[in-house]
Order: sequence, then C-alpha cells, then structure tokens
Amino acid sequence: MLPWIAHLYTGLGAVAALAATLAVMRSDYRAAFLWLGLQIFIDATDGVLARALRVKELLPQFDGGKLDDLIDYLTYVFIPVLLALHAGLLPPSIGIVTGAVVLLASGFGFSQAAAKVQTSDYFFTGFPSYWNLVVAYLYLLQLSPAICAAVLLAFAVLVFVPLRYVYPSRTKTLRMPTNVLGAAWAATLAWLVWDLPTRHDTVTLITLLYPIYYFVLSFWLDRQSRSIVAAS
Repeated sequence: MLPWIAHLYTGLGAVAALAATLAVMRSDYRAAFLWLGLQIFIDATDGVLARALRVKELLPQFDGGKLDDLIDYLTYVFIPVLLALHAGLLPPSIGIVTGAVVLLASGFGFSQAAAKVQTSDYFFTGFPSYWNLVVAYLYLLQLSPAICAAVLLAFAVLVFVPLRYVYPSRTKTLRMPTNVLGAAWAATLAWLVWDLPTRHDTVTLITLLYPIYYFVLSFWLDRQSRSIVAAS
C-alpha cells in the first residue's frame, strides 16, 4: 500500500495542472504560475519519496516514469504555451505558430530514449523543456511580443541540439552549490510571482544569474564529457 502513496503524490501534479489551466482561463496568471510552481516542487521531491518507499521494487508493474512524463508535458510545456498565448506575450500574427513549434519540439524531446543519459553523472540531452520558467521570466519582464517569440523559438531549436544539461538533483558535479543556489533562486522567483502584479525588474534580472550559472555549468560538463569520450 505504501508505494502507491508515491504515485498518488506524483499524480497531484495533474491536479495542479488543472488548477493552473483554470487560472489561465480566468486571466489570473499569478495563480497559474503559483500552481505550476507547486508542481515543480512535487516533481523535485517525488523521486526521493519513491526511492524511500522502494516503488520500483514493490510495484514493478506500474511505470511511474510514464505518469511523471505525462504530467511534466502538461505543466512544463502545454500550460506555459497556453499562458503565453492567453496573456498576449506572443505576436498575434505568429503566436499560434510559435506555440505549435514549442509543443512539437518538446514532444520530440520527451520521446527521445536518450533524453536522460543514464551515466554516473546524470544529464538531460537537449534543452530540458523548462518552458514554465522561460514563460515566467517573459511575463515578469514584460518583454515585447517579438522578443518573446524569438526567445521561445531559440529554445525550441536547442531541444534538437544534443548538448547535455545538468540534472540538478542528480548530477554529482557541484551538486551541493547547485542545489543551494537553486533553492535561493527558486525562493526569490516564487516571491516575485507572489508579489504580482507589482514588478521588481532589478531583482528579476539578478535572479537570471542562476540560469546563467546553470547553462555555463552544463556546457562545461558537456565539453568535459565529450573530451573524455574522444580521448578514450
């Protein structure tokens, strides 16, 4: 019975997805981002619970990874695209096309067997579809629709580029500073969303230092791993 608690906990992400969608429909984007943030917390902690309850060992017939992927696609991809369109972040002329490109690119990314490289130092392969965070920044900074579209399309291209990105909770290299900095960043970003519609552009720009750190670390580790493979 206990292992099912872990799957139920993961499934709560779908409830958060429904709540976020309803919030978008009533133009309450602050609430939508908060529900998506709750799902990020669930997604970041359900693996720990699953391992503690020995889910794979005791429930081998149930694939929790599929449930996780379904919810992730809804909350990391589909709802952020819906929010971007509904909130007018994208140009009316190409908004639907931009959203479609993101949905298709991430569908491809989620379906790749090598999306998570199972090595001693875990990575995501290709941009790991953090569209909820990308759209949150576009909304917080209120960039022009043309720039928003360009940003989304650029990240959509990165889904297909086989660079390896840090898996914050599992990549061993610099895991402690990555997670400590990530916790501080997440708390600050949550406050920025909580305080909407008040905007804090300077603080928002400062928080971008963590995503920059994440990308630099990812590119550095990707280069290192490729050098090791080439040398061998």
